[in-house]
Amino acid sequence: MPYPATERLSTNRSAEPANEQRGVIFHDSGLSFEETIARAVKPGAAVSYHCVIAPDGSQCTLVPDAQVARHAGVSTFLGRSGCDAFTLGVAFAGDTNASPLSSHQLASAVEWLARRWKARGWTPESVTDHRQASGGREKDLNPVEWARLKAALSARFAP
Repeated sequence: MPYPATERLSTNRSAEPANEQRGVIFHDSGLSFEETIARAVKPGAAVSYHCVIAPDGSQCTLVPDAQVARHAGVSTFLGRSGCDAFTLGVAFAGDTNASPLSSHQLASAVEWLARRWKARGWTPESVTDHRQASGGREKDLNPVEWARLKAALSARFAP
């Protein structure tokens, strides 16, 4: 059964050039679901995501996939810098260094990816977390939670 999905579009996005959608960077927002949405839709905010996932698995689209969200900052992934231009940013509400991801958050993330996976030609190597893309400058996701997410992705998207 699909998780509930809503849309609250952030003004903190760019329509041109179009996002290349080569991969996904996972984050934790450090805030509640509602606080994350409020921050992302606030005009002039420095951060936005394509989607935020609540502890109950609910999803909120903040930036359409074809547009650029401001989620990765100074970052490198897939051999390129400037990840905002070619990756989608998905945030888990909360702080993975303070508490683990819920089973609903993990399942919802897999569901979100599954709707896009094949059409975009993604592989497990097309997905990373902010900690790795930032070169360790950022602390999300907690490595244990990243391992749990990767295991869930491998179980669902194994060749």
